[in-house]
Amino acid sequence: MEIAKLGEFGLIDHLTKNIKSTQPSTLLGVGDDCAVLHYPDSEVLVTTDMLMEGIHFDLTYMDMRHLGYKAAMVNMSDIFAMNGTPRQLLVSIALSRRFTVEDMEAFYEGLRHACQQWNVDIVGGDTTSSYTGLAISITCIGEARQEEIIYRSGAHNTDLICVSGDLGAAYMGLQLLEREKAIYYQQLEEEKKKSPSKEIPDIPFQPDFAGKEYLLQRQLQPEARGDIINKLREAGIRPTAMMDISDGLSSELLHICKQSGTGCRIYEKNIPIDYQTAVMAEELNLNVTTCALNGGEDYELLFTVPIGDHEKIEQIEGIRLIGHITDASLGCQLISRDGTEFELKAQGWNPLHL
Repeated sequence: MEIAKLGEFGLIDHLTKNIKSTQPSTLLGVGDDCAVLHYPDSEVLVTTDMLMEGIHFDLTYMDMRHLGYKAAMVNMSDIFAMNGTPRQLLVSIALSRRFTVEDMEAFYEGLRHACQQWNVDIVGGDTTSSYTGLAISITCIGEARQEEIIYRSGAHNTDLICVSGDLGAAYMGLQLLEREKAIYYQQLEEEKKKSPSKEIPDIPFQPDFAGKEYLLQRQLQPEARGDIINKLREAGIRPTAMMDISDGLSSELLHICKQSGTGCRIYEKNIPIDYQTAVMAEELNLNVTTCALNGGEDYELLFTVPIGDHEKIEQIEGIRLIGHITDASLGCQLISRDGTEFELKAQGWNPLHL
């Protein structure tokens, strides 16, 4: 169905008619000029992310359902990174005539699936036209008690540096998808050369992903690590600084050190890397440590804790101790497997590098 047949408000009604608010702080969701929220005893956390077709996602291999899921999760990840709880989501979309109502239904299905996992309400947004592809802007609203909020600037000398999950898999998933996309377009070019005067046949995109499912999941369907936040709370651990790894471990760690006025030492041997990531890096002749440091889009949590929490941290599954905070005068160093020190540099994703 063409979106123009429904119009803006008809489309909004169609996509949101089954959305029911579950949060006590949501007094009014979709349906008026503004959502109405109530937070009497906590601080409000607000974050927003913009996703642009051709920059942040490629619809050759990213379907609309996964795109909706990822768009929601990456925003919720920012709330968790402040030690908060996500509560509501605002969704704004600019789309061209090539998208159908069914496309947007799939997008919203992904959004709802992500929100249901963390009991988040979709409370509004906006839609408009685009001449340059699909643009998505998501705003996530959360809450946290003032004394529980964790900033990037709280790390201290001797604090332990920790990460959740494993790193580099999302980047390897992207490289795999881009490789298969290149093969696909090469096939199209070959078909075009065979019959230049005829229309190019409709060749389906059928990539070979056997044995690499984990890498695809990490790229197409990342998970916000609210489970790690819950584990830390249950263990009685309050991180001193924290952020999520969206642009790469090296970039995020340098942010923490800069804002905390510290240095750091991390150890290559301690960086968590999945087996599929290592195999794919070898297949593509890439240095797996470089991919883990700079790949980005892992959406794992990077955080520091007091050295006294060492034993507690080691008992939590899914968290790896990778180094420690130092005095600023010692700089930010990566210690290789053979003991050589290298200056840690921010080589991760730069959204303004075109």
